[in-house]
Amino acid sequence: MTKRIIFMGTPDFSVPVLQALIDSEYEVVAAVTQPDRPKGRKKVLTPPPVKEKALEYNIPVHQPEKIRNNYEDILAYNPDLIVTAAYGQILPKGILEHPEFGSVNVHASLLPELRGGAPIHYAIIQGKKETGITIMYMAEALDAGDIISQRSLPIEENDHVGTLHDKLSGLGANLLMETLPKLFSKEITPLPQNDNEATFAYNIKRDEEQIDWNKPQEQIYNHIRGLHPWPVAYTSYQGKNIKVWWAEKSHHKSEKSPGTIIDIDDEGVVIATGDGKAIKIIELQIAGKKRMKTEDFLKGSNDYFQIGNQLG
Repeated sequence: MTKRIIFMGTPDFSVPVLQALIDSEYEVVAAVTQPDRPKGRKKVLTPPPVKEKALEYNIPVHQPEKIRNNYEDILAYNPDLIVTAAYGQILPKGILEHPEFGSVNVHASLLPELRGGAPIHYAIIQGKKETGITIMYMAEALDAGDIISQRSLPIEENDHVGTLHDKLSGLGANLLMETLPKLFSKEITPLPQNDNEATFAYNIKRDEEQIDWNKPQEQIYNHIRGLHPWPVAYTSYQGKNIKVWWAEKSHHKSEKSPGTIIDIDDEGVVIATGDGKAIKIIELQIAGKKRMKTEDFLKGSNDYFQIGNQLG
């Protein structure tokens, strides 16, 4: 008999996992996602990507504001298994223990490292050389359930949140499809996590987006790519915030104080870092202006940045 699955997820990361389930031998009986939210400057009420994908296949969609208080109608589908991927709420015990085969989560880190909502960002910000996907049984605590399967993935020097997000999303879908047959045939021995080794990747706060030029070149580079293309790192200059969309490590050496503009060339603006090295800003967005390549900005405003001036 075809196994009945309820899928729970919200952002773009979740969509390939849902698509893999839709394309499989299993039956996705319902999708649960976060409520529609206002988006963009005009605050247009926008459905989550998972809702759009589910409706494309006529899959019933549920969007409880707080699932802890409202899940009886979800359990009425009588699922054999619940699969979550970046859903965004911790599930109560009443849901987790209801399906015969339990509830599993597709998480974008090698647990117990980087539990929480921003594991892709922090893998890059922390300068890790690899990350991966963990399929785990869900527990009431944050990403603390027993591990079912894992697969690692190298983080390349030029990877950013966008590229790594897409790689991990695809890897998560593939690993889930490999894992489910063993799970349903009860061939899996779950591995408890070592809580003493746990690290956390909580959602990025606004003040964590600001660049600290006192840090070494490598850390600043990882910070910028670890926030690209969202939420985007920023610095300040002459009383205005500047979003730093992209940057690269510069070959410049400097004894100037961190944050000092030490060179301006055709491609970008070179800033001193805390270890006597430098970062070149390649793409930026001045407050109130549009995002653009630094070289294009300099053509129109070649006197805006001055060597010797300070950022941050």
